[in-house]
Amino acid sequence: MRAFLETGQSGLAAAKRALESGRHRLPRGTVRLLAPVGDPEKVICVGLNYRDHCLEQDVKIPKEPIIFSKFPSAIIGPFDDIVHPEESSEVDWEVELAAVIGKKGRHIEESSALDHVVGFTVANDVSARDWQMRRNGRQWLLGKTFDTFCPLGPALVTKEAVADVHNLRIRCSVNGRLMQDSSTSQLVFRLPKLIAWVSQFVTLVPGDILLTGTPPGVGVFRKPPVFLKRGDEVQCEIEELGTICNKVV
Repeated sequence: MRAFLETGQSGLAAAKRALESGRHRLPRGTVRLLAPVGDPEKVICVGLNYRDHCLEQDVKIPKEPIIFSKFPSAIIGPFDDIVHPEESSEVDWEVELAAVIGKKGRHIEESSALDHVVGFTVANDVSARDWQMRRNGRQWLLGKTFDTFCPLGPALVTKEAVADVHNLRIRCSVNGRLMQDSSTSQLVFRLPKLIAWVSQFVTLVPGDILLTGTPPGVGVFRKPPVFLKRGDEVQCEIEELGTICNKVV
């Protein structure tokens, strides 16, 4: 996928021609969907980026984007299993809108930022809260990047196919129980701001993934807290982008 995205508009045009030809199709039941981008150069994440998520934990809305990362090795497909690590007893869910970079850029202006996005997908920023909030000096990285802690999919939906990425319903259910239910209209920093901000520090390249934050309803802030256990099934859904569903093993 990274090589395909690097071809830019010519690659997208070729894909469109293949789609319109009606050929090269396989029955859905005969294939296993992988993550839309399985080996990005970077997985960039944003913390505290929903107003209602800030309110649920009684923290101030950030004045600047809070940036952290996950290693690409955390990525799994839309229906693959999340492995519950022995090292954590507080594994949590976070449904997130993910943007995929399609055009290289550094010091990108907000006014042209979306020109650098090829499309969007659904992500689950699985988080080990004990490691994120108490251990390792309370740095977020280790708690966020255990293997299998970044389910992605079910597809990369091109931006032209999405009516308004900043007005999509976003939800997460655990074992059929609705846990998160909000809208991307609640984003504190929208995609143009995030892309411009991040590109001050790093060059964005095709295939890079930007996770834009999670709405309220995560397990750690419930009373009492609720965490994932083996056998649970987590379903993350974003309007117009589709649904991913991962079993915890």
